Amino acid sequence: MNLSPILLFVYNRPHHTKQTIEALQKNDLAKESELFIYSDAPKNESAKQDVEEVRSYIKSIDGFKDITIIEREKNFGLADSIIDGVTEIVNRYGKVIVLEDDLVTSPYFLRFMNEALEFYEYEEKVMHISGYVYPIDNSGLNNTYFIKPTTCWGWATWKSSWSCFKKDASYYIEIFDKKMVNDFNLNGAYDYFSQIVANKTGEMNTWAIFWYASVYINGGLSLHPKESFVKNIGHDGEGVHCGKTSVFDVPLSNKHKFKFETIIKENIKARKKFEDYFNSIKPRFYKKFLVEILKMLKIYNFAQNIHRKMRIK
Repeated sequence: MNLSPILLFVYNRPHHTKQTIEALQKNDLAKESELFIYSDAPKNESAKQDVEEVRSYIKSIDGFKDITIIEREKNFGLADSIIDGVTEIVNRYGKVIVLEDDLVTSPYFLRFMNEALEFYEYEEKVMHISGYVYPIDNSGLNNTYFIKPTTCWGWATWKSSWSCFKKDASYYIEIFDKKMVNDFNLNGAYDYFSQIVANKTGEMNTWAIFWYASVYINGGLSLHPKESFVKNIGHDGEGVHCGKTSVFDVPLSNKHKFKFETIIKENIKARKKFEDYFNSIKPRFYKKFLVEILKMLKIYNFAQNIHRKMRIK
């Protein structure tokens, strides 16, 4: 195989970064692969020490065919850093495998991604390869399958597909009608589209939702494995746009031989299992949201009581 370059985006989490790289080093194609590490600059003074610790560590690693480190001189932020890095490398090499600094991979992650990239290279409808799959009920599913949503926790694509990427919230808000929004949101199981709106209002600055929207609007599909080759260890409250939760935890696949889906269309059974999973975790998120609201009310009431006492005095 003509192996794809690997992109790893790191920032200020040395402990997570170390786990990510150590797992990647154990991949059976690591020594034959080129690794590009994009290190973002500190956003503020408080992040400086951790960024320096991460940069010191990544300069000490080996285990790959070649390692290129790109140290940003200014803070790009995760979204802009990924868009810039993926665009640069995929345009140079024609394909790319992308990881962030909180993703632990199976030893067969690189093999799965590279073989999938080679297998579907000339299938225009296949625009995204996912290494991660949510902890759905996967009984009855094939070893691989296609659905419309993409995932950003260990993924790959080609230059031809990435050329369709468009980060323009106003554009999608204008062209998506109610039927499209409902389909995009997996029949209301997960409100993906609200992220586009949040980017429009400035509440968020993300990239992954626009990649899904770009694939969706171009009629593309995302290949998923039956069992996940990636585990996200970043939901401990430290990451960007990641809260503290265990609902996305998955065991890592040990499969090293793959049977790729040859029927290029969305697997309705798999889609329904995704919908069932997202619907099943909604109560947990609502409960968490309610707890946070109650905490805020208690703080508010406490402040109001203090204020009243001060006025009485």
